[in-house]
Amino acid sequence: MRYDEHGPWIPLTPADTEPGWDRDGMHSGVGGLVHALTRVALVRPWTTAESELAEAVGVRLRTHTTEDVTFFDGMVSDLEALTLLGEPGVEPITARLLAADPATWEHRNDVTLGTGALVHGGLVADAPELVRHAAALLLAEAEETPHGLNWLFVPRRHVPPDRLEDGRPVEMPNHSHGLAGIAGVLARAGVALDDPALVDAARRGAEHFVSLADPALLERGALAVPRRIPPKPGEDAYTWNWCHGPAGSLALFEALDAAGVTDVAGDPPAVWLERCLEALRTSGIPERRHPGFWDNDGRCCGTAGVGSAVLPHDPALALRMADALADRAYVDGDRAHWRFVEHRADDPLLPPGVGWMQGTAGIAGFLFEVSALSA
Repeated sequence: MRYDEHGPWIPLTPADTEPGWDRDGMHSGVGGLVHALTRVALVRPWTTAESELAEAVGVRLRTHTTEDVTFFDGMVSDLEALTLLGEPGVEPITARLLAADPATWEHRNDVTLGTGALVHGGLVADAPELVRHAAALLLAEAEETPHGLNWLFVPRRHVPPDRLEDGRPVEMPNHSHGLAGIAGVLARAGVALDDPALVDAARRGAEHFVSLADPALLERGALAVPRRIPPKPGEDAYTWNWCHGPAGSLALFEALDAAGVTDVAGDPPAVWLERCLEALRTSGIPERRHPGFWDNDGRCCGTAGVGSAVLPHDPALALRMADALADRAYVDGDRAHWRFVEHRADDPLLPPGVGWMQGTAGIAGFLFEVSALSA
């Protein structure tokens, strides 16, 4: 931890000497430390230093302003952190989100950077007006397909011709930037607002989503959808993480099941969720089988995110992820950190990250979640 006249901040890597632009966000900033502290509290009470840190973060998030609305680094990030802390300041942020000019963010639909993030923020803050407003904007962006509904990461009208590939916009249909995340948050919104139309839109989104799945995996009882459509030459077509793989997309089927949906393309949501789990069990993770395969242990793109997602459904699989993290930890006295690999770099071993989504805070948070099973 570092402190300056504006309050606490964490370095992206231990070598950084001043905060980055994302000092306050959930992804790599102090907002993410709130998420980490909530995981610590699953196992033990906070120390005095941890309580003081939580209070300082709350002060920082209430007193700074941003035009960014996103889940990773903007107002939705702040809103969720203050809600987790039980601190005041949620209502003013909700009001600012309602007053925000959609033109500043409507060129994205997803749940991390776009309109879907505002739906999530409204759900977290128990702000039905915000949920209703953002969900209506999402419904207006839905595209009909032969199998159901689709949402692009960037609405078609905002994609310039020079950004098309094979004559079409690039899609990332899994949780973080695509269809699965959007449909999932609409299902949750439908429950919160008692709005069957939102739940049905989510169900139809799920039906299009499963139509994109790998048929060979489906024959084996597993569900995985490509990370990118069209695929990028030279990269694996599928990954298994929270952001672009089954670990994140299984949340869609959790939400549909909670919403009372009984049928998605002929099967209950619980069956599709199990297929996501089977894809993860048989994927080969957390082994690093070849350069570029499973070189990341973070919450967003790697081992910790998979473990956290599957923990409620398959504790044994989650423990496999936790064991791998314990084996890969760099331990120095009473400290530990993790280093990821970028096989295309001249020096493939990356410096240790600190933050929630791509660093030690998020990995440690998952290990606390696992520890809570026996606490």
